[in-house]
Amino acid sequence: MRRYVLWRLVQAVGVLWAAYTLAFLLLDVLPGDPVAAMAGAGLNSTQVTPERLAELRTEYGFDRPLLVRYAASLGHAVRGDFGDSVATGRPVADTIADALPQTLQLAGVALPLAVLAGGTLALAATATRRRWLRQLLLSLPSVGISLPAFWVGLMLVQLFSFRLRLFPAFGNDGAAGLVLPAVTLAVPGAVLVAQVLSKSLLTVLDEPYVQTARAKGAGRARVQFRHALRNASLPALTVVGVLAGQLTANAVVVENVFSRNGLGRITTDAVTVQDIPVVQGVVVFGALIFVLVNLLVDLAGPWLDPRVVTSGARSPA
Repeated sequence: MRRYVLWRLVQAVGVLWAAYTLAFLLLDVLPGDPVAAMAGAGLNSTQVTPERLAELRTEYGFDRPLLVRYAASLGHAVRGDFGDSVATGRPVADTIADALPQTLQLAGVALPLAVLAGGTLALAATATRRRWLRQLLLSLPSVGISLPAFWVGLMLVQLFSFRLRLFPAFGNDGAAGLVLPAVTLAVPGAVLVAQVLSKSLLTVLDEPYVQTARAKGAGRARVQFRHALRNASLPALTVVGVLAGQLTANAVVVENVFSRNGLGRITTDAVTVQDIPVVQGVVVFGALIFVLVNLLVDLAGPWLDPRVVTSGARSPA
């Protein structure tokens, strides 16, 4: 078990390093002069002289070779220092910390909602005796996964805000203002959980031990929840870990649709003005959330299926 945990920790560090490196390289190859774009994003940038651009180029290290800049930037990032935002002048860590509560609140509601909705749909589809109803329920994830998040959000706003006037359309107004963004963010995750869990359940329900349980007189609900669900939930649990990491990326769309102030909004603003320190900080933070959640999923895997530890310890790949 210790080898399994150690290897997962090594993988987590590798993912964080890869995310930072990829973000650094992609931002470096963006067309145009990043220093000029960053200077244009500043608050006091109505007149940026060539001398000031040269000062900024030296200040942010753009006058040094790429590898030197990367090594210095990575060294600061390891210590949690991503520098200051060019647009606001505030430390990147403070900028993320201010926006984080709103995004965590949104994700904290959307993720359980996605798991509950997706799990309920999968259980209903695999439990029904009616063939037509099963096919209908099993087809819903394929339809839902093709719906863009921004379109779902706009339709929800149109129906529940403008027509029925049940929820506010925009802003961060308490629990009511959280409903529509959370549902929008949960839809892609719910259909993915339903798709994976339903396929896994259908496979497990054909296993010999399930047939034996049925032959011994176990009811449909007992077979579904006690014998099949636990063994079928490991693939879905892995998907939940991936979804948790994707919530930060999806929040960029959802928070802009609903005009919520969170990581999604500051990411959009930072990319627009090429505020490189903020973009790098958000990318690494999103990767950190992804790594932590997937690490928890990896540690929960052996509880559901002890064979995971054996296979993980045998192969480092």
